[in-house]
Amino acid sequence: MKVPIIDLHCDVLYKYEKQEVDFVNATQLDVNLQNLRQGNVKVQAFAIFIQPTIPKAEKIKSALRQLYYFKTHVVRPENKVVHIKNWSDIERLQDDEIGAVLTIEGVDFLEGDIKMWHLFREFGVLSIGLTWNNANEAADGVEEDLGRGVTAFGQEIIQLNNAHKVFTDVSHLSEQSFWDVLELADYVIASHSNAKALCSHRRNLNDEQIKAMVAKKAPIHIVYCPMFIVEKREATIADLIKHIDHICALGGKNLIGFGSDFDGINEKVKHLANASQHFNLVNELMKYYSEDEVRGFTYQNFLNHLPK
Repeated sequence: MKVPIIDLHCDVLYKYEKQEVDFVNATQLDVNLQNLRQGNVKVQAFAIFIQPTIPKAEKIKSALRQLYYFKTHVVRPENKVVHIKNWSDIERLQDDEIGAVLTIEGVDFLEGDIKMWHLFREFGVLSIGLTWNNANEAADGVEEDLGRGVTAFGQEIIQLNNAHKVFTDVSHLSEQSFWDVLELADYVIASHSNAKALCSHRRNLNDEQIKAMVAKKAPIHIVYCPMFIVEKREATIADLIKHIDHICALGGKNLIGFGSDFDGINEKVKHLANASQHFNLVNELMKYYSEDEVRGFTYQNFLNHLPK
């Protein structure tokens, strides 16, 4: 079955920090134009992610370079890739156009300056994860829990996200930060997370968190990274679908979407190695779910829960 795909997370822009390549067909990229079209991807999110080990003074430069790569390599008229600057822009995409969404994965480069939030919103950012795995000025991350949860600066960001219909992403937060976001944010998403009950990696959501996301009507987008799918062995599409089954069993069937993490992962799910292969997941899902349910997973659930 050929259906549109919405993928809420990839790290193409971070890869461009290492090497500038042709976005049209570079084999170094899991997400390039050719793969997006072969995979029938209608909307692709591109994260600004800053390597946490680089000097603090270099972080804003890295963020601005990634914005440059997005504007000059990805969003090009000849590619028919359109920058989605407001969620309503998705509705206006033509049949032959692909929407590109700009997101932030960790606000370290804002350096605690809320004026920078306004600048990057002007650049078109529509979803913000306060942290990657480490703690920063806004919140504690899943691998560095300082017992603070979301800080006063993080609360400022969430208030602005609420006012401007920007998602607050929980995928890399510490557990306390997660609960703070659930309380404070109007528009919550897990852009690339799986179920901890099936794979105990700390990046995954436990059942209590999943149930809270369901109660909040917050989208949960599954991630294709093998270490978040299974423990100590190669991951298959069937293994990934078990996470969908589990979230469905907890009431999240109408919230599930995709957040591949392509170009941010080295190991791949078998037969799900790049953006051209989403159809392998779709075909496997069709064995267990109705066409309407699969269309929900691939794109409609997300559209149904966009900020209004």
